[in-house]
Amino acid sequence: MFSSKTGAARLLIAVVIGLIVLKAVAAWLSGSLSILAQATDSLLDLVAGIVTFLALRIAAKPADEEHPYGHGKWEDVAGMVQGILITVAGGLIIYASVQRIRAGTAIEMAGAGIVAMAISVAVSIFLSRHLLKVARTTGSVALEANANNIAADVYSALAVLAGLLAVRLTNLSYIDSAVAIGVAAYIIRLGYRSISGALAILVDTRLSAEHEGVIEACLRTHSADVAGFHKLRTRHSGSQHHIDLHLVVNKDLSLEQAHDICDRIEEEIQSRLHGANVTIHLEPCDGRCEQCHTVCSSDDSGANRLIE
Repeated sequence: MFSSKTGAARLLIAVVIGLIVLKAVAAWLSGSLSILAQATDSLLDLVAGIVTFLALRIAAKPADEEHPYGHGKWEDVAGMVQGILITVAGGLIIYASVQRIRAGTAIEMAGAGIVAMAISVAVSIFLSRHLLKVARTTGSVALEANANNIAADVYSALAVLAGLLAVRLTNLSYIDSAVAIGVAAYIIRLGYRSISGALAILVDTRLSAEHEGVIEACLRTHSADVAGFHKLRTRHSGSQHHIDLHLVVNKDLSLEQAHDICDRIEEEIQSRLHGANVTIHLEPCDGRCEQCHTVCSSDDSGANRLIE
């Protein structure tokens, strides 16, 4: 039920709403700014979750006349929005913390905050791991960004929990604000990562070296009929991978045989790279047999040669 993109997004929204209520009540009872910062961060997680849910619904739409490459980049737009929200929230938390230190406001009922943050840590660990698992299975950038958000909640909640324990032991209320500033700095760092990651995809950055290595390995398994390849181009679109290349084939092959080879290559790449869309431009070999591994009428020796 929660293993699909939209199912994971629904789970995210439901859990985050519960955490917001829990933290808001704890912040009201204790007067803790660090818990309030956590509640604010969770509220942004809720907004991000809603944005992600809507983006995934749009991204799942098939390609149409106006969007021949599909709608996958809406996931990346969602990741960008989340990063911006996180960064803004971090800045606001730092500002409020500095004001609280200047005012010297005291913390009350720290025990309520300690219980709330302990629950938040446990729930956030479960949720972040589940979201990351689904994101890796489906290749969703938006879900991965949300998983990073929730992971930030785990570390920041631990910091808030430690700060509240320290306040209870020492009665030094400024510790709470100092912890809130540290949490905000970490949140800003994660926001920057989400923005830069989404931006890289939106400007059509190539796939990773590991992914392109998989593509090249698939091509080399067909070296008996493929003389070589060039102009390999790759890019992301949400969870989709767009790949196009020029494939040089044995000039003795018929059009039907060459087409069959392309189909096999496309199927192999798609089986190893989830969400791959492959476009191949066929070219006949140019007769430079010293660079070819295939056997054709131009090869007098009949010996196979490795592609250099």
